[in-house]
Amino acid sequence: MNARDILKRAVQCDKAGRILEAQNLYQDGVQILMKIASSHINLKKKTVLYEHIKQYIDRAEEIKKRVDDLVVVGEVVKRLRIENDSTGNSYQSLFGECLDGKIKEVWLDEPYLQHDYQFQNLVIFLELVVKKCRNLKYIRLVNKTYRNAAQYQLNILEGLRADLGSRGINFAISFDETLHDRRIALSNGYIIKIGRGLHFYKRNIPEYSLGYNDADFRKCLQTDLEIYRTKDFIA
Repeated sequence: MNARDILKRAVQCDKAGRILEAQNLYQDGVQILMKIASSHINLKKKTVLYEHIKQYIDRAEEIKKRVDDLVVVGEVVKRLRIENDSTGNSYQSLFGECLDGKIKEVWLDEPYLQHDYQFQNLVIFLELVVKKCRNLKYIRLVNKTYRNAAQYQLNILEGLRADLGSRGINFAISFDETLHDRRIALSNGYIIKIGRGLHFYKRNIPEYSLGYNDADFRKCLQTDLEIYRTKDFIA
């Protein structure tokens, strides 16, 4: 898409309350406009372009500040220690009550996506949120690049992007090499923090035993879960 189409879509998402998606689109559109403006010979047109660019940058920054403020504060509504070897701790059991039809966007910080079992956990999480959040339109995943598995990692994520896209959900993938903390932020105002992120399940031994499909049967590693309630992203 060209800058005009991208920014038009950004405004539409903004008005529809999908502000995480709007923020990304504003940033993408601004990058294209900056290249156009910098190469423009006509000073008057260049000035007009820079004025538009500033407006889009300002709005993207407003969104960023609001979301950043919300995802670090809130009232604790659930605090739980998942004990070593405990069971009954599927994602549905732990935070399924936070997932509802109000959710339009999900932000997942999950730095550790390298091995097969980690991608399997991601798929299980995505299946749950897609099933429970009937109005979901956008998922932002932030993770890290693993040089020894970068292409494998990208192939899987691009496959998931295509699958979610066919279901009307935009899956935005970005990389932050300094990322360490894990977090799930839901646009209805719930923030979920798990010490081990999505990956607190032990390997099934034998593999084909209870827990292969239903994680409530899986034994867990010890970790802590905290769920916070803050304001809706768009309130």
